[in-house]
Amino acid sequence: MFASRAPWSPNEPDVFIAAPESIVKKHPRYPAAKAGDPAASWNLVSEILSAALPDALSVLMRSAQIIAPVQAYEGVSVNRIPAAMGLWLERRYGAIMETSLVQINRVGHTGSSGWHRMANQALFDGDVVAGARYVLADDFVGQGGTLANLRGYVMEKGGIVDGFISLTGQSRSAKIGSRSETLVELRKKHAALETWWRRHFGFGFDSLTESEAVYLLRVDADTIRSRLSEEG
Repeated sequence: MFASRAPWSPNEPDVFIAAPESIVKKHPRYPAAKAGDPAASWNLVSEILSAALPDALSVLMRSAQIIAPVQAYEGVSVNRIPAAMGLWLERRYGAIMETSLVQINRVGHTGSSGWHRMANQALFDGDVVAGARYVLADDFVGQGGTLANLRGYVMEKGGIVDGFISLTGQSRSAKIGSRSETLVELRKKHAALETWWRRHFGFGFDSLTESEAVYLLRVDADTIRSRLSEEG
């Protein structure tokens, strides 16, 4: 079963990152929140999002009808931080949080390498309202693959993805859609690899995130195939 992906629009919005890792991960409620404590997740999210740039958040949410948080198991518990984000945004901006849309596999992305993340793609299932406008939420953006897969699923079912929000993440990962020049460079270096990639993952290079594409540009094709096979 392949993850859902879709090619990026030239005007794809960046991920809104609410706060740097240094602030979020040092918050006293972060360890309990990451371990699945609902109250700790709400305390963490409320403080971080309340301190985020209100104008930028308003722009992100201005056309949103539905908020879809990434709901997934991490370790032995459900990561409840994205759902707390969805609830906070619902109460503040009036969009509805979708609770039936869930990740259906365990991928073990937390603290893992880029190779592991790409080899183990997040899969989603649940209800999507065709024609509705969505904002997708996660607690961390690294390579952006999980948000890309949730976006692909929502679009495959007829939803419209207007934006992304992450509680924290790497600043370079805010640019989630691959740049046209990055895609050209990747196809120039790894032209023969794209067929193999489609066969193994079900989508082409035009659906990679910017961070994923840059990651693949660092090495040769044999290394890519070898490392992904080791991690898959």
